[in-house]
Amino acid sequence: MAKTAIITGGSRGIGEAMALKLGELGYNVVINYRSESSKVLSDNLAEKIAKEYKVETLVVKADVSKYEDCEALVNKTVEKFGDKISVLVNNAGITNNCNWIDITKEQYENVINTNLMSFLHMTHLVLPYMINHSSKEDQCNIVNTSSVGGLTGVINQADYCASKSGIIGLTRALALEFASRGVRVNAIAPGMIMTDMLRGVNQDELNALAATIPEGFIGDVSDIAGALGYLLTAPYMTGQVISPNGGFVLQ
Repeated sequence: MAKTAIITGGSRGIGEAMALKLGELGYNVVINYRSESSKVLSDNLAEKIAKEYKVETLVVKADVSKYEDCEALVNKTVEKFGDKISVLVNNAGITNNCNWIDITKEQYENVINTNLMSFLHMTHLVLPYMINHSSKEDQCNIVNTSSVGGLTGVINQADYCASKSGIIGLTRALALEFASRGVRVNAIAPGMIMTDMLRGVNQDELNALAATIPEGFIGDVSDIAGALGYLLTAPYMTGQVISPNGGFVLQ
């Protein structure tokens, strides 16, 4: 019987790559999206995962910055796949890219609610479906998407960096709290990764960005999916932050 994994913000970019990795590893995959523009992407992704990896999928629209939407997402998962959730990938995230004088209260609250509060909501709701089923031989996993912005400061990204640093603190605290109960909690802190946002940058700007990275190139979403695959299959790894970033930030 296949195990079940939930991924928030799973319709595109890093989320899409990680959802595909979950399917490759044999999990039934629950893909969460928020905006209507992501519905077709999510449906197509779910169809691709089911066809390629012979697992079941579920697509759920939910604004995970809201606790009640998170409840609905978890309830729909349990209704379809049963009361064991083996993996939670907290990946939903947004950014403002705004200086701290001109930014509005609504803007930075939206970032904190989406990038950090959703992680608290989802782990609070999913953990009861993990701790009653976990053991050393059959561990459950929570993997949180942070960022190099959570490891170092970034200009015009104060709210984003605060949220991503908070994710790291959450990861470490939960890892200690639930290590003895068969649940591992880790984080991935991606560096510069080629997603839709960077594809809109002109070639000169891309080359300038790549020049700031010691390895000399911008990473691919597959680098993050590979990190997820490693964390899910590394039974002695918990409370850690791994950062595929080409040497841009050294921990």
